[in-house]
Amino acid sequence: MMVIVVENAPPRLRGRLSLWLAEIRAGTYVGVYSARVRERIWKETCAMIGEGSACLVWSAPTDSGFDFLAIGPNRRDPDDFDGLTLVRFKPAGA
Repeated sequence: MMVIVVENAPPRLRGRLSLWLAEIRAGTYVGVYSARVRERIWKETCAMIGEGSACLVWSAPTDSGFDFLAIGPNRRDPDDFDGLTLVRFKPAGA
């Protein structure tokens, strides 16, 4: 399973994501695809996101059971602690 959450995404990207994934809430897209298709969807998302931000989460054989990628401005920063990915918050305004 994979989930993509977008913020301030251009309508063109939202329409493109709707072709591949189900939009279960505004800006939240869900689907089940292979790693190859997931990578292609993420590549198109990165190319079309513009000034917005996006986060891709998918099931993976990790300690937490998932992995994720993010692009665009965000206060959350992924940090690897001995193979476990945790999220660190940047200070406000940074």
